[in-house]
Amino acid sequence: MTVPGTFRAAVEAKDLDAITRALDPGIEFHSPVMVKPYLGRDAVTALLRVLLEVFEDFRYTDELAGTDPASAPSQALVFSARVMGKAVQGLDLLRFGETGLVTGLTVMVRPLPAAMTLARAVGRRMEDQGA
Repeated sequence: MTVPGTFRAAVEAKDLDAITRALDPGIEFHSPVMVKPYLGRDAVTALLRVLLEVFEDFRYTDELAGTDPASAPSQALVFSARVMGKAVQGLDLLRFGETGLVTGLTVMVRPLPAAMTLARAVGRRMEDQGA
């Protein structure tokens, strides 16, 4: 199984340890609501732990693979979920390094009311964790 397949399977299984193993130590996570990225495996793992708790009925619906041989390998995973009862659609854009680990993860979500609910729910939990 490829690392991209491993990441998706780990997320679908809600297996935080397996997700963490798929992340490069220097990963950069771009949030849909934060200006500055989360940097490093530990910070990203803490955020992903919260996201696993906040998302309800999370499922990937589509998968797209980058095909530009001049660029780093990439993958887009389209998802649907609920956050505090609100439907959300989103996209996880993954970039992979030479080792096959995820070096970049950018998340985009819609619609705006659901994105704001997500931001509030995640923000509260991250504050509770002291992150």
